Amino acid sequence: MADTPAYDDETIKSLSSLEHIRARAGMYIGRTSDGSHYEDGIYILLKEVVDNAVDEFIMGCGKRVDIAIDWNSGAVSVRDRGRGIPLGKVVECVSQINTGGKFDTDAFQFSVGMNGVGTKAVNALSEDFRVRSVRDGEFSEAVFRFGKLVSKKRGALKQPEPDGTLVEFKPDAEIFRKFRFREELVVRRLKMYAYLNAGLAIRLNGDTIVSENGLADLIADDVRGESLYSPFHWRAKDGKLEIVFTHTNRFSESYYSFVNGQFTSDGGVHLSAFKEGLLRAVNDYAKGKFDGDDVRDGVVGAIAIRLKNPVFESQTKNKLGNTEIRTALVEEIKRVVLEMLHRDPAGAERLVQKIKDTASLRKELNTVKKKARENARAVSVHVPQLKDCKDHLRLDRQGDRKGWGEDTMIFLTEGLSAGGTLTQCRDAAKQAVYFLRGKPLNVCGQKRDALYKNVELFNLVKSLDIEDSLDRLRYGKIIFATDADVDGLHIRNLLITFFMRFFKQLVADRRVFILETPLFRVRNKKEQIYCFTEEEREKAVAKCGASAEITRFKGLGELNAKEFKDFIGPDMRLTPVECDGDSLLEKTIDFYMGPNSPDRRTYIMENLVCTEESFE
Repeated sequence: MADTPAYDDETIKSLSSLEHIRARAGMYIGRTSDGSHYEDGIYILLKEVVDNAVDEFIMGCGKRVDIAIDWNSGAVSVRDRGRGIPLGKVVECVSQINTGGKFDTDAFQFSVGMNGVGTKAVNALSEDFRVRSVRDGEFSEAVFRFGKLVSKKRGALKQPEPDGTLVEFKPDAEIFRKFRFREELVVRRLKMYAYLNAGLAIRLNGDTIVSENGLADLIADDVRGESLYSPFHWRAKDGKLEIVFTHTNRFSESYYSFVNGQFTSDGGVHLSAFKEGLLRAVNDYAKGKFDGDDVRDGVVGAIAIRLKNPVFESQTKNKLGNTEIRTALVEEIKRVVLEMLHRDPAGAERLVQKIKDTASLRKELNTVKKKARENARAVSVHVPQLKDCKDHLRLDRQGDRKGWGEDTMIFLTEGLSAGGTLTQCRDAAKQAVYFLRGKPLNVCGQKRDALYKNVELFNLVKSLDIEDSLDRLRYGKIIFATDADVDGLHIRNLLITFFMRFFKQLVADRRVFILETPLFRVRNKKEQIYCFTEEEREKAVAKCGASAEITRFKGLGELNAKEFKDFIGPDMRLTPVECDGDSLLEKTIDFYMGPNSPDRRTYIMENLVCTEESFE
């Protein structure tokens, strides 16, 4: 017991609210990454401030929000035209946890920010923070630095200003290292606000974002001509429920779900109620017994609800948990969908025909599946290209993942050379290797039967065990381990196309990654440094001296097992394959991977950039 750390009065510490936010930022705003992902914390900071402005609009106070973002420095300014924070409580509302007007359901009937934390977290996690409230010709202002009050003042306005609240902040670079706001991700988030609040004008750096038709505009922007019939759209007069949906020829279903203007990226009770209500309504209308998978195949839909007391599963509010509303919501959605189907019999007939076609194709596909399974059994009981591991991803009895096997992974690698190296140095308990035989089939534009007619793809699906359900996935991570040359990049693109075409949800669930391996080795007589980027190479050369030997790696097989082991160990570099709900993603894949070779050639010739290194 001599080495046991001390546990006495001195080890017990009390943190202030703002100190706790800074020490445990992830509890409040999720990922403290660099801004490359839609759910990164810097966008949550922006969201928390904009939420307050939108809450004012919902309460009928102000139809305009002005936002300014300096894309270089990361400084943000948000000015609404609402009622303004009560002047005597400005400091408390942005610095004291569990203080705010949103606990009063009369002042804010349908607010997202019910926990009294949002703006305080923004303040605590910002280098500089300034809040200014204007009400009836007076103002109150406070300036903070790293969450600590620097100055405050209150008085009469010298020049007339509309009532409302101004919030300016700059995220703390020590917490959000090398962060940068991506304009496309900010615009996407602001468009969501506009879709959910028809008539609200949001001005970003002078450009106005506005929607007149609400969620109907959202779905129209997503499907962009792919819709098989005019989307069904309904909005309650009191604004508490809005739904819209249509069918496309896509292989997957996709949804947007919102609560009180908050995009719930992980869905929740309202989304599951929407799916069930839609299924019941379609079966009642068609007097059939369609499976849920057939009804929802190709669906693009959205649901937005407003609740006085929403219950979310985390501070970042990604999933709704009010189970008590589910039964009534299912019945209401069923009633509404039935009503819309009866009002538009032509659209309803196209919807039902789409479902019948899907059901018929599924039966045909089952025949192809059966034949593929028989052929596979005739060849081997096991997948010949798979070097499996001992542990696998598993579910508990309730069907929820509890972290069992989350650290397992499968490397998809090209050829025996790289695969052999991986197999020698892998952790056989948690790391599997799948050998690709040449380039996989380009499935862009292919039907689902391509999974069963192509041996390579069928064996891959069998290895992952996702043929019948993604819940059977055997590995926590699917990792592309391809060479850093033209062929390797092509194989990577083919694999991305495969997963995006048939198993997009795995990408959305952040299960698919790209293994980053060193491009260079720089060494002298004393040390060697592996470099993953040109910048790292330049630093290594500066450290090792101008006479250092530089080796450029193009294939994984060029690294021996001893070298490679470090690059697939605990500190391996993985880049997630992300889709982020981009409505243009399918079209982008079609352009780059589809049969339109002349268009691609023209694009390449018009955008080709030649440098001196190109001719070395």
